[in-house]
Amino acid sequence: MAIPVKAPMVGKLVSVNVKVGDQVKENEPVATIEAMKMEVKIYSPANGLVKEIKANPGEVVNPDTTILILE
Repeated sequence: MAIPVKAPMVGKLVSVNVKVGDQVKENEPVATIEAMKMEVKIYSPANGLVKEIKANPGEVVNPDTTILILE
């Protein structure tokens, strides 16, 4: 089952801390966005394997933009 990891707010994607094929645990930080001069960590909603990365550092993301997909 695919589990999307989405941006919680508008911001610039600063980093993606995982790569395709990585195993992640629930609540592990997987990406960072910068919003209103603050860095906001994005955490994995579940345990899983990183199947696909859909956004790249430097991109501006909107709320609910899918950053990566877990399986």
